[in-house]
Amino acid sequence: MTLRRVSPTEAGFRPGAMDEIDQVIQSFLHRRAFPGAVVAVGHREALAHLEAYGKLSYDSDADDATTETLYDLASLTKVVATTTMAMILVDEGRVDLDALVQEYLPLFVGPGKEKVTVRHLLTHASGIDWWAPLYLELKGKAAYVKYIQAMDLVYEPASKSLYSDLGMILLGEILERAADEPLDAFVRNRVFEPLGMNQTLFNPGAELLERIPPTEKDPDWRGRLIHGEVHDENAFALGGVAPHAGLFGAAGDLARLAQTILDDGVFERRRIVSRKTLAEFIRSAGVPQSTRALGWDTKSTEGSSAGTLFSPDSFGHTGFTGTSLWIDPQREVFVILLTNRVHPTRDNKLIHEVRPALADAVVRGLVDG
Repeated sequence: MTLRRVSPTEAGFRPGAMDEIDQVIQSFLHRRAFPGAVVAVGHREALAHLEAYGKLSYDSDADDATTETLYDLASLTKVVATTTMAMILVDEGRVDLDALVQEYLPLFVGPGKEKVTVRHLLTHASGIDWWAPLYLELKGKAAYVKYIQAMDLVYEPASKSLYSDLGMILLGEILERAADEPLDAFVRNRVFEPLGMNQTLFNPGAELLERIPPTEKDPDWRGRLIHGEVHDENAFALGGVAPHAGLFGAAGDLARLAQTILDDGVFERRRIVSRKTLAEFIRSAGVPQSTRALGWDTKSTEGSSAGTLFSPDSFGHTGFTGTSLWIDPQREVFVILLTNRVHPTRDNKLIHEVRPALADAVVRGLVDG
């Protein structure tokens, strides 16, 4: 299967549906939720809407956002790169979800760590703390992996889910060791190039700077406006390539990945991941009081960034910089939102209103609901 660009009505949306989606984004632009945004909407193998809004920044001479704008994807890296790599390696028998982390990382020792599996890392149920400002004292992958392995667990493994960048960093190390290949090279060769995602990458070069919107003005640690380099501090200290953050990309590329997932892991007759493995990764993992799947999140009954109308079996993820990707397999629909809402400061929280409003507008626009 592939992703066709057709009119919204051909894609199964009622007349005027895209105007309503545009109005949602324009209303939040007016409220300064972000300087600019790009939205992609797909339905039944058709790209119905790919639209850019606003500017790259609030500067008076800022360029317009375009559908080719490369946004800092933040934690979408976790699903677009790291989780996809994990699926492929599980498919190939090179990673065992139920193997102990200690089998891959022998230095991961201490109370309770003998219970932690690869699956727990993917479901954020490992007991590892969620975050630490390691960038203030560490630099480079080896130093990060050594430090995180030595950290004490902060809760009983599998007893709950605590979203953890640090656990994802350990997962990335396991995947790289299993693949004998760095994360960025693996996903470029096995995911991005096969899907034609030629605008998705880590560490974009200076030649792409004019296509990248700035993120935060950092008066402290970096002491500059962050532009063309990853916003996340730990990912920056890791060299810009990290399992939890670091990808930059365009909405059209993410649409290709979303459609591949809706098509059970196949893109243009090329299978990226098996249907069986994909199905295991996108369903709720059953962690107590958690909606987490493997790498992905699933839709919660209340307060979901997927709004109120996406189906209960929907899955997706968000990114701190103002990004999100939600997929509804029941309706065969996806919605992608890319923004730089952290510009000029992360204190702007309106993105929490934007995501569900957009998702609901998408579903209301469908002819068959």
